[in-house]
Amino acid sequence: MNPPLSADALAQACADAMWSDDHATQHLDISRDHIGPGTATLSMTLSRVMTNGHGMAHGGYIFTLADSAFAFACNSYNQRVVAQMASITFLAPAFEGDRLTATAREVSRRGRGGIYDIRVTNQAGEHIAEFRGHSRTIKGTHLPEQN
Repeated sequence: MNPPLSADALAQACADAMWSDDHATQHLDISRDHIGPGTATLSMTLSRVMTNGHGMAHGGYIFTLADSAFAFACNSYNQRVVAQMASITFLAPAFEGDRLTATAREVSRRGRGGIYDIRVTNQAGEHIAEFRGHSRTIKGTHLPEQN
């Protein structure tokens, strides 16, 4: 019998298991910069195809980055968790070539529900967007149960 994983190792193992099937996040070349219990930091560089008719980042790509950070943060306890609701407030524009970072932190986790705040910044540290996600735990785990 293997000893139980530390909280950090468990979070990373869950992220690795999720990553293998997360084709959307992989397709956008989003990198996992940090994964921990209830936390995640992901980043991506905005390409030309991610811009809108105003020459700025399309909000859907910013939302997707934040949503992916939310997913890795709330799935860090070896329970399958999905988004129940999410909203985003755009604070400043982002542009082609910008490197955006989404930093997720757990605000509350009780029963089957959780609340996570995700801050999106650019390479200069400017606050681009604020995302809040509500999570819901569903059946299943990412890793086999440890005895």
